[in-house]
Amino acid sequence: MFLRQIEVTGKCLELLKDALPQLTRVAVLWDGHAADQFRAAAEAARVLGVQVHSLALANPPAYDFEGAFVAAAREGADALMVLRSPLFYDARARLIALAAQHRLPAMYGWRAYVDAGGLMAYGASLVDMGRRAATYVDRILKGAKPADLPVEQAMKFELVINLKTAQALGLTMPPSLLLQADEVLK
Repeated sequence: MFLRQIEVTGKCLELLKDALPQLTRVAVLWDGHAADQFRAAAEAARVLGVQVHSLALANPPAYDFEGAFVAAAREGADALMVLRSPLFYDARARLIALAAQHRLPAMYGWRAYVDAGGLMAYGASLVDMGRRAATYVDRILKGAKPADLPVEQAMKFELVINLKTAQALGLTMPPSLLLQADEVLK
């Protein structure tokens, strides 16, 4: 399942800025699947007073992730934001390892990145979306016509923070951000 969640892209950058108040330059990893998210991130960065360094990747699925991280370091990025792409999701272990190797605090769009060792994620709860989908299946099996069912947007969003990763990066997460988190992994 892949959801772009363009409307929460700015919130992701805002939460990253809350975690790193000194943030002035963020590298944004994106591909063709995430072009609209990149535009939203650039607009949010302008509002937050943060410079964006574009790490646009092409030639899927043979993305040069290593080259992108080297470029982020060369450009002096304070942090990384990985936009939602199905090709990035499949490479999440590699992206997390590269972020750790380059000591870049990173914001991701899916909880699975944080469960795998990433620093933080904000996005729609896939568990909640699965439950909502099950209610639709139930209604259809009971005779409802799919065309008569309303289209729903994600209703539950979650912020997940990995304190072990924060500690490995030498970061202290602000208490106000930890209070906002739906879950803090220790």
